[in-house]
Amino acid sequence: MNKKILVFAGSTSKKSINKQLASYAATKLVKVSYDVADLNDYVAPLFSIDEEEDKGFPESVQKFNELLDQYDGFIVSLAEHNGSYAAAFKNIFDWVSRIDRKVFRDKPLLLMSTSPGGRGGASVLETANSTFPHLGGNIVTTFSLPNFYDNFKDKIIDEDLRIILNKAILTFEKSI
Repeated sequence: MNKKILVFAGSTSKKSINKQLASYAATKLVKVSYDVADLNDYVAPLFSIDEEEDKGFPESVQKFNELLDQYDGFIVSLAEHNGSYAAAFKNIFDWVSRIDRKVFRDKPLLLMSTSPGGRGGASVLETANSTFPHLGGNIVTTFSLPNFYDNFKDKIIDEDLRIILNKAILTFEKSI
């Protein structure tokens, strides 16, 4: 049986550097196929308990939740906004966690981030590392790419960073 993973960025930017990084990482998989999802296809109203009680779960949220069931693992690269998740990711994450508390279904997860700055989204990675395991996130390994525009031109330019990512991908792929 062929294993298949879902790749997505925690961003709705049409030029998302995190989507570029996650998609690039997926191309390095050898024995696993993948699909790339775009959070723009799952737009939902701002989560609130009142919205949930009055209208139930939005169709887009239900579809995203069902999508997560179809895969054996995930590559997720998180955008960092003011030291935390991008609003669109946090919103879909909050909605889905109300349907299934184990958002990531305890399936293997390669957790990544990048940013234009030198920390490469380190703050959002720290946040996700502490919260995802409580929500079914089986974080196998992580990778952070600093200074995206200096280090990525259709591939990772810096050899040391490329080696680190390749090791992370290998570790992730072995876990699926």
